[in-house]
Amino acid sequence: MNDFRSTTRFSNRVENYVKYRPHYPPEIIDFLKKECNLDENTVIADIGSGTGISAKMFLKNRNKVFGVEPNLEMRSAAENYLKEFKNFHSIDGTAEHTTLESNSVNMIVSGQAFHWFDLNECKTEFQRIISKNGFLILIWNERKENNDFMKAYYGLVERYGVDYEKINHAMNITDSVLSEFYSPGKLKKKVFKNPHLLDYQGFEGRLLSSSYIPLDGDNFGTMISELKQMYEKYNVNGEVSMEYETNVYYGKFK
Repeated sequence: MNDFRSTTRFSNRVENYVKYRPHYPPEIIDFLKKECNLDENTVIADIGSGTGISAKMFLKNRNKVFGVEPNLEMRSAAENYLKEFKNFHSIDGTAEHTTLESNSVNMIVSGQAFHWFDLNECKTEFQRIISKNGFLILIWNERKENNDFMKAYYGLVERYGVDYEKINHAMNITDSVLSEFYSPGKLKKKVFKNPHLLDYQGFEGRLLSSSYIPLDGDNFGTMISELKQMYEKYNVNGEVSMEYETNVYYGKFK
């Protein structure tokens, strides 16, 4: 596995990831009830479940969720974050080797982590574990560089990010690639608005949650100084708004 795809990339960023990464719009659950037959009896595999952000939506809907996550620190964070939910089952596995039983889940969900998977191998594994007429749901937030603030922020990321361009290119999974991943004609897409409001602490934490941003070194102080100046310029009533859209790809997978 290439370094930029390493399952340990986020190990030293878990706290910031839990606190400051954007969540997903709660309206997704009602949407999936209408479009994908989601009900409280649907058994879900959340692949690359990370710190539990996507799993929590379904657990609140009373679903049984298997959270499959290879990163120990993130898996431990999810277990703590979701400890009140008895229907959450934490699994040490990968998208390519989930360890789940064949035909054991009705719905596979994957969030931002899908960009890191080996698509050929995980497709075979997904087909193995999902039941007949099961749905595959892919959910991730896409940034919108639609104003001066967002352009300035990602300009800073490009200047200071380590292997940022390489990762950004690797994570660019197009709709045409996804159409081939699903069965022919099965892929559908829904987009939700999802602005993420942050005070300065959250703004800095959001930056430092990214695996390509340095946590120390000669340029670290300069980077943080620029970030503070950016916040002072663009905040409104003590908050900046990170502009995202949440893409939901869905369709039957077997």
